Order: sequence, then C-alpha cells, then structure tokens
Amino acid sequence: MTATSDKTGTIDVLVVDDDFMVARVHRAFVERVEPFRVVGVAHTGAQAIEAVDELRPDLILLDLYLPDLFGLDVIPRLRTAGHDCDVMVISAAQEADTVRGAVRRGVVDYLLKPFEFEDLRPRLERYAAQRGRLLTAVVRGQADVDRVLAGAFVPAPAHTLPKGMSVETAALVERALREADGTLSATECAALTGVSRVSARRYLEYFHGTGSAEVSLRYGAAGRPERRYAWRV
Repeated sequence: MTATSDKTGTIDVLVVDDDFMVARVHRAFVERVEPFRVVGVAHTGAQAIEAVDELRPDLILLDLYLPDLFGLDVIPRLRTAGHDCDVMVISAAQEADTVRGAVRRGVVDYLLKPFEFEDLRPRLERYAAQRGRLLTAVVRGQADVDRVLAGAFVPAPAHTLPKGMSVETAALVERALREADGTLSATECAALTGVSRVSARRYLEYFHGTGSAEVSLRYGAAGRPERRYAWRV
C-alpha cells in the first residue's frame, strides 16, 4: 500500500484484488484514465479496511473473492467505521444473488472479469461525471434533485454497429456463437464465418462489449491466454 498525497482535482482509487498480477493490471488501467490515480493496493479484506482508514480513497475497485472475507462483507464494515467512499465491484461473480447484494449495498457499478481497458474506461468516466454533478449540485427544489439523480439512472443506449462493421457479418458471427458447442476463439470463428481472424475478433469483442457474449480465458503452456467467446443465453 502506498500513501496518498495532497494533490487536488483527482479521484483517488484503492484497488482490491487477491491476485497480485491482476491487481497490477487493474492499477495500470485506472491510471490511464484522468483524473483517476491509484493511491493503494490491497489483497485481502482486512488490508482493504486498513488501507481505507489510512488513505481515504474516493473509490474502491473491489474484487469479491478475497482470501479472508467475501468482498461484499467489506462494505458494511467500512460504513460502520464511518467511511463513505464509493465502491465499484470488479469480479467474476455473476450469480444473480451476488449482483442483487451488491446493488443493496450501494455499489456504483459492477464489471465482470475478465475485461479489457475499453470495458473499464467508460465506467470510470461515467462515475467521474456523476461524482462531479453530485459535488457541485445546488438543490433548491425537486427539479434540482431530479437533475442530480438523472445521471445515476441513464438508460443504456441502443446498440448500433460501429463504423466499418456490417449487419451481415455481425449476423454471421452471432449465428456462429449461438450454434457453437461451447466456446469459440477468434480463429475458430473466422473459419466458420469465412471472415479474417482480425474481423472475427472485432465482432466478437463488439458482442462482448454489448453484453451479448461472455469471455473466458484459456491458459496454455506459454504465451498470452486465449480469449474464448460464448453467446449469453
């Protein structure tokens, strides 16, 4: 854990993850987005509580599968201690009960692992914008309250294909995913659809970004893990 400084205008973040390498990656992701800075890293629930006492972060990126505590159980302990920092869950846990529990505990967002930088960045930017509205809000009546809260309940926009992507190819990739017996790699998807591996990967990542497909990692003997995709039922 590192100490915080007196720098103003930043959003201080504590990264909590039991995996040292994953925590390092998440730290690097956060520090690529302004005005965020990582002021500390913790690997257990107890370390997280101690770090919040010491560093007073604005936001916690909280993994749920910690060696000593379930991540959601950290939140009420922080509230009992008087800490009002926001919490964004970063976890592979996708059970409905867990997601509901996170919502009940007031988390500001919930991002499933594994994810890429482009999955995290818009969530951080959205959080920063909403936090800015809350910090500068002047409330004189119901209309002001409605304007402040509106940012917290912005509906997800309808998904439209990015420039350079075609409806026909998207349909081919979607069909390959739906009909696959298990998961597909970008190479396998390319072979099934007749498009290049690069194009297949782009469409697969698009479906992952919209929440239509899920990603898992397959680790081999060496090199980077292979990303594999499956259509969400």
